[in-house]
Amino acid sequence: MSTKTNVQVRRVYDAAMDDDGTRVLVDHIWPRGMTKAKAALDEWCKDVSPSTELRKWYSHDPAKFAEFTKRYKSELKDPTRAQALEHLQDLAKSQRLTLLTATKAADISEATVLAGLLLR
Repeated sequence: MSTKTNVQVRRVYDAAMDDDGTRVLVDHIWPRGMTKAKAALDEWCKDVSPSTELRKWYSHDPAKFAEFTKRYKSELKDPTRAQALEHLQDLAKSQRLTLLTATKAADISEATVLAGLLLR
């Protein structure tokens, strides 16, 4: 019998919670003003992040989220990103996984797209 482990999305600036499980930053750029100790990360998986071109085009515009999701999923087929996504899938199989992002709108971030893919 297989059970799905929870995958959640949180802001890296929020305090770590006891039930976060494995905390993984999925942004390409280190969060401004955040120390490694304060971030309380288990790892930084920047290889799974969207390309610079896609990030700049998207600019967290809610009106572009659907198209961003489509383009980002396409980018995740790139071998390096696909391997990083597979790593996250492996982590999610055995424990709770918290995907962290620095964006103010975590609900329209790459972390949310990734969480949706991992929960399938």
